[in-house]
Amino acid sequence: MKKLVVIALALFTLTVSQAQEQKRPDPQPAPENSESFRLGMAGYTFVKFDLETTLKTLQRCDVHYLCIKDFHLPVASTDEEIAAFHKKCADYGVKGYAVGPLYMKSKEDVDKYFDYAKRVGVKLIVGVPDYELLPYVDQKVKEYDFNYAIHLHGPDIKIYPDAEDVWEHTKDLDPRIGMCLDIGHDTRNGKDPVADLKKYHTRVFDMHLKDVTGPTKLGYSVEVGRGIIDFPALVKMMRKVNYTGVISLEHERNMDDPFMGIAESIGYFRAMLVATK
Repeated sequence: MKKLVVIALALFTLTVSQAQEQKRPDPQPAPENSESFRLGMAGYTFVKFDLETTLKTLQRCDVHYLCIKDFHLPVASTDEEIAAFHKKCADYGVKGYAVGPLYMKSKEDVDKYFDYAKRVGVKLIVGVPDYELLPYVDQKVKEYDFNYAIHLHGPDIKIYPDAEDVWEHTKDLDPRIGMCLDIGHDTRNGKDPVADLKKYHTRVFDMHLKDVTGPTKLGYSVEVGRGIIDFPALVKMMRKVNYTGVISLEHERNMDDPFMGIAESIGYFRAMLVATK
């Protein structure tokens, strides 16, 4: 009897040990990993938070691309400070893929921000140059071999209200000058961002992900999926035109405490990627 107890105990111990050694299954990879485009975060989302909070949030959301704002990496940063910034991002599995939006009111601004982007080590500037500066931006794009994505702003400011306006001002310039298609602002100026992506996709170098409540200036930003933008159609169009850039969440609601809205928005967008396969 004692021998049987010993054998049973040994078998039990062996079974427990084997179970402990078995690896538990990992979560499925983020659905955008199988797409031609990448999901990122616009730095402006964290205008009220420091870099570490920003990176921790991206890490928890499994987002790996950040459009760098100058409040996280000042334009006057030294090479050592830039290197430290990149190291900190890498520690959280994040890559800064672009800088901006950066507002350019003079040739000196254009020079300063192109030099900034070069020192940061990115090849994409999200910018807002005054209209009269576009010929000078054209020269700088040729000199630096950067892509320059003009951020459209809807009805809130006088320049670049929508994708059509950006196109009309850039179509005859260097093909590396295009737009950051902010789908929320485009919608608030009465446009259809899905149709605009189809029409202007050769000049769409960056996208801002958001949702809005209406197609006029009265519309405001809400969590993705709670507004009027047709996300299944948007995702299908991104695939159809083979968009290969980043679509970055720019969350502009409850900016003192945006974290639940960020998670909800990213989750909804990822659900659309799966549901439209």
